[in-house]
Amino acid sequence: MDSVHPEAVVKAKVGRSRRVSAIWAIPIVTVLISAYLVWHSYAQRGPTITITFRAADGLTAGQSQLRYRDVTIGTVEAIALADDLQRVTLTVRTTRAAEPLLTEHARFWVVKPRLFAGSISGLDTLLSGSYIQVSPSAPGGAARRDFVGLEVPPLLTSEDPGRTFRLRAERIGSINVGSPIFYRDLEVGQVLGWDLADMAEYVTIHGFIRAPFDRYVRENTRFWNASGVSVKLGAEGVQLQFESLRALLLGGIAFETPEGRLTGPAVASNAVFDLFDTKQAADDASFTHRVPVVSYFTDSIGGLARGAPVVFQGLRIGQVVDFELRYDAATNRLRIPVRYEIEPQRIATVEEAADRGPVENARLLVRQGLRARLASANLLTGQQQISLDFVPDAAAADITMEGEAIVFPTVPGQIASLIDQVNAVMARIDALPLQQIGENLNSTIAGVDALVRGPELAASLASLQATLAAAEDTVRRIDAAAAPTLRALPPLVNNLNSAVTQAGRLIASANRGYGDESQFRRDLDRMLEQITVAARSLRSLADTLNRNPEALVRGRATQGP
Repeated sequence: MDSVHPEAVVKAKVGRSRRVSAIWAIPIVTVLISAYLVWHSYAQRGPTITITFRAADGLTAGQSQLRYRDVTIGTVEAIALADDLQRVTLTVRTTRAAEPLLTEHARFWVVKPRLFAGSISGLDTLLSGSYIQVSPSAPGGAARRDFVGLEVPPLLTSEDPGRTFRLRAERIGSINVGSPIFYRDLEVGQVLGWDLADMAEYVTIHGFIRAPFDRYVRENTRFWNASGVSVKLGAEGVQLQFESLRALLLGGIAFETPEGRLTGPAVASNAVFDLFDTKQAADDASFTHRVPVVSYFTDSIGGLARGAPVVFQGLRIGQVVDFELRYDAATNRLRIPVRYEIEPQRIATVEEAADRGPVENARLLVRQGLRARLASANLLTGQQQISLDFVPDAAAADITMEGEAIVFPTVPGQIASLIDQVNAVMARIDALPLQQIGENLNSTIAGVDALVRGPELAASLASLQATLAAAEDTVRRIDAAAAPTLRALPPLVNNLNSAVTQAGRLIASANRGYGDESQFRRDLDRMLEQITVAARSLRSLADTLNRNPEALVRGRATQGP
């Protein structure tokens, strides 16, 4: 039997919910994040600046960055030509972090691969591309938005510790911007540039020395040009010396403070020092006491230059200052006064003679025979120097004064003395009667020729030839007569040898019969001893009879007890 199911009735109730769906959180968060990013972008945005360069080397709008300490603080938004069409203007949107740097002291330059001041920089831009670097040269300064960029990077930034000094030189030589500065062969600084204002008189070079080496610069520090190569020819051979390969290519400066003077007063930044041409000139500058001297030489001063050494027995005691050609109205002659300076501080224990003063000391030395002469300083180059030597048997002289300079007496130099000796020899040779000697020699030769060609010599030669022929005949005759005698000579020699042998045997036999060990010799010795004893007895008897002749009658007296 089929069952019947009733129909089910379903009713739905439709109503509105008052809760917000969670799906709306996604667009809301998105909007909030976008608003925050927009606000943060505007909040971090700094001012827009313009930088002018000669060319936009490797820079691209929208990509090239502005950096400070490798941190991006801006982006190049546009690159356009300037109104004069000679430069380009870069519009850079900076960040808020860059605003303190945008002052009148800020410096901008393009970082790219370049070789400058002897070093290669910007190699990292080969992959990342060129960018603009900013550096504040000094703290403070008024805010600014328009700048002129540097075409080359600055050598120093405000963060580099150290001090800048000014060096005054007569000429700049091979020194360039970026040339190294050395202290004890260490590179401690570099040349920043030079001033053009005072070039009519000298050049002022600006040099920077890094800390802590700047504290070694004192009031008596000496700077010298260390560019190029120094070649010295001495007892050890040829010596080649230069500071470094970089100094050889770019030039360089070295400085030194004398030992024991590092405790002297320090100097402030931008202090002025003299830049000497060589280290020798810098060392000479440390001798502050100089005695001016002038000498008049009679021989040529060719090869004598300003700065040439003045030596005493090979040791440097001064240098030549100047010389000139002067007309002397008193003698109506042209003279060359050579002015040089003696540095007494080079002489040890000179204080013991300082009380007499330089004039009296010079007069004492001149009386002892000290004279000035020109001597060769280098045989290869022909350079000369002034040598002060004691000359034996020097003519009497005294010093005079020419202003403040001491006029020192001179003697001919080594070359001049040699030339004088050669001239004296030539004068003696010239004084010889060479013509008369030649005439006499010609006469002698003519006489010898006449003697050779004369009949007397021919007759003498003929007589000599006859004499030789007679002598030769005589020798032949003697040879013929002596032949039998020479043939009998060997038997005679044999007989002589036999006689000598027999004589030797006879002497040996006599030596055996009468020699030292023979019976005859021993008997003879005993007989001689007995004869000697008998002679002594006879002598004693004679002495006794001589003293007591009566003993011959009375006999020998006996002595009592």
